Amino acid sequence: MSAAAAPAEHPGIHDFDFLAGEWRIRHRRLKERLAGSTEWIEFSGTQKAQLLMGGQANVDDNVLELPGGAYRALSIRSFDPKTGLWSIWWLDSRFPQGPLEPPMRGRFENGVGLFYADETFNGKPIRVRFIWSNITKTSARWEQAFSPDAGATWETNWIMEFTRAS
Repeated sequence: MSAAAAPAEHPGIHDFDFLAGEWRIRHRRLKERLAGSTEWIEFSGTQKAQLLMGGQANVDDNVLELPGGAYRALSIRSFDPKTGLWSIWWLDSRFPQGPLEPPMRGRFENGVGLFYADETFNGKPIRVRFIWSNITKTSARWEQAFSPDAGATWETNWIMEFTRAS
C-alpha cells in the first residue's frame, strides 16, 4: 500500500511508542497467585522493543532472570484503528507451542493504559487486568492483577518497573 493510500491515522496508534528501545526491568511477582500469598519474588530482566507497521504493531523480546532459571518471552501488540483498541498477546519460551491465550484488550486514557481479558487460572474463570502507568521517556510501570469475582476485587500479582537502558 502506498503512503498515499494509507488509512487515516488514529491518535491511539502511538500509545506504545514510548516502549521502543532497550529497558532494564525490576520484577516483583507474588509467589502464589489467588492463594492469599503476601510473599513476593524479586528478580531482574531486560526487554528490547521494536515498533512495526508504522506504530500499528510492536513486539518485544524479554529475558526474565527468575531465581530458578532464566527464560525468554515475547509480547505482541496490535492496534485496531476501527475500535481504537490494542490487543496484546504473550508467548513464553518455556511453552513455545502455546497455547496462545485470548488477547488482552484495551486503550490508554490520560496517560494510563487499561487492558482486560477473561482467562482460566487453576481451572477457574478469572478476569485479568494490565495497567501501564507512570510513563516517561526513561521509565514506566506495568502491573498485572487477577480477579476471581468478575472484577469486584483485584489481586495485583506482578509489577514491572522499567528503566531505559539506551
